[in-house]
Amino acid sequence: MNRTLKLGVALVPLALAACADAGLVGQASAPGAGFSLVSSGTKQATGASGVWAQSAAEVAANEARARTLVHRKTIGPDTAVQVALMNNRGLQAAYADLGLSAADLWEVAMGRVPSFGVTISGIGEVGLARSLEAVVTGAILDAATVKPRRAIAQTKFQQAQFAALGATIALATETRQAWIDAVAAFEAAALVGRAQGTADAASELAAELGRTGAMNRADQAREHVFTAELAAERADARLEAQLAKEKLTRLMGLWGADIDFYVPDRLPGLPGRRPGRSDVEKLALEHRTDLAIGKLELEAIAQEYRLEGQTRMLSDIEITAGAEVERSDTSTGRETETSRVLEASFEIPLYDTGKLTSRRGELAYMRAANELAQAAVNARSEARSAHAAVTGKYNIARHWRDEVLPLRRTIDAEALKSYNGMLTSTFELIADAREGLEAELSYAEAKADYWHAEAAMTAAIWGGATGGAE
Repeated sequence: MNRTLKLGVALVPLALAACADAGLVGQASAPGAGFSLVSSGTKQATGASGVWAQSAAEVAANEARARTLVHRKTIGPDTAVQVALMNNRGLQAAYADLGLSAADLWEVAMGRVPSFGVTISGIGEVGLARSLEAVVTGAILDAATVKPRRAIAQTKFQQAQFAALGATIALATETRQAWIDAVAAFEAAALVGRAQGTADAASELAAELGRTGAMNRADQAREHVFTAELAAERADARLEAQLAKEKLTRLMGLWGADIDFYVPDRLPGLPGRRPGRSDVEKLALEHRTDLAIGKLELEAIAQEYRLEGQTRMLSDIEITAGAEVERSDTSTGRETETSRVLEASFEIPLYDTGKLTSRRGELAYMRAANELAQAAVNARSEARSAHAAVTGKYNIARHWRDEVLPLRRTIDAEALKSYNGMLTSTFELIADAREGLEAELSYAEAKADYWHAEAAMTAAIWGGATGGAE
């Protein structure tokens, strides 16, 4: 019996080889595990704070804070982004994926708990027989592969962190773009409304001249049609502004009484400095979340195929560890002892698993490596395009502001002088007003294009393309 116990004790370390990694368990089981990278990256990329609500109380607190930021207030783009990061439930669902990845890491870090089975039975043809069989069943495969599996789980956890950061930046970018769209639509509606006032006055004058016989019906119709067209354009601009604001509301996760907020009626002017960054490619290669995920994928594949090679080796072996001692009736003075220490059954495959696994690993690795290389090429191109767009849109908007609009205003002022001096007709005044409106709308559109390009620059550097969670 002593031999049996010694053998069982000798086998226990094999079963305990897959014991928990306390440090890794503490890291993976912590509330908000992995969110520090998301939080710091979000702050650096957007200036806003990422918030992960993990309880009903935290959700309620975020909703209350969002309400104080927007309720019956005129909000800027930074406020809109901050509210979206606190209150968008789609983003919170993306954060839950990060939590699930942490749970997977936690499970791997815990390891499998070994099991022990003890059976006592009496066997013998004559007299008293005692038999003690102790079988120690351990997770031998787990013991052999626990370190690489933990490494893979850690790599997947890192990928989940960058995926959560990418989703956060994507939502921030989309929210900022939606704010720009809403404000630009309200600005366009205001410009059309201002022009409509002039058109209404001209239309009334045309009607009065028609009653006196000084203007025929065709000329009156020309005056009236401009007013009617402006009315349709204004209604369309108001609808576009309403829909754009509704999209912004949705991205910020607002509903009910919380949708009672306002946006400015015009976009900010162009900055005095020329935009753009000469190091945009370098920044993109350093910060883009898709490239970080791709690098980790290479690491995961390398780890995985090393693990699969070991698993393939062990899965072809059936190992049974145990010991059996039989004793017949001690009163006879006879003792028979049989000991079965280890039985191993090998199933030899008809192919070289090592070469097959190596080939699969090589192909999987090269596929991921080429995908990452292409992603880097795309990132560089997108960064250059973003730089070209932001500088180009700035130059176009500045041209409208500094060259076209001053000329249009000079034309309008001179036309009004001529009209007041009865040197030009109402038709010419209205024609100049229409062209002036088109110039104002074109500048407003160019200004919106510039601010869109500014927001897209963040996505190009960080990889948070628009189309985030709604």
